[in-house]
Amino acid sequence: MNRSHYKLPVLKFLALSGIVIMLMAIAYAFIQGDFAKEGAMITGSPWGILTLVDVYVGFVLFSCWVVLREERALIGGLWIASIMILGNIISCLYLFIALLKSNGDKRVLLLGHTAA
Repeated sequence: MNRSHYKLPVLKFLALSGIVIMLMAIAYAFIQGDFAKEGAMITGSPWGILTLVDVYVGFVLFSCWVVLREERALIGGLWIASIMILGNIISCLYLFIALLKSNGDKRVLLLGHTAA
């Protein structure tokens, strides 16, 4: 087995860790936070706006990868809408599923249906 095969389990671990961390953070925010009040504080601050722009630029870039990988536009569109609404927990889930479907093949992981 070459060195690149050792990276895939690490990526799976990171993707699953991202899902778990995001679930915990979301639960904490719902339990402890006030979305309306704190959301207004974020959008009322230049640093809050910068953070939102940064996050959505990342969503768009990740979505470009989804478009590249997905064969059916509807499925790709549903993934992208989910990412835009629910955030990086969906990005982590998409990466984890892509890793499982790739069976260790980096081309399939990166290119999805276009790898063939």
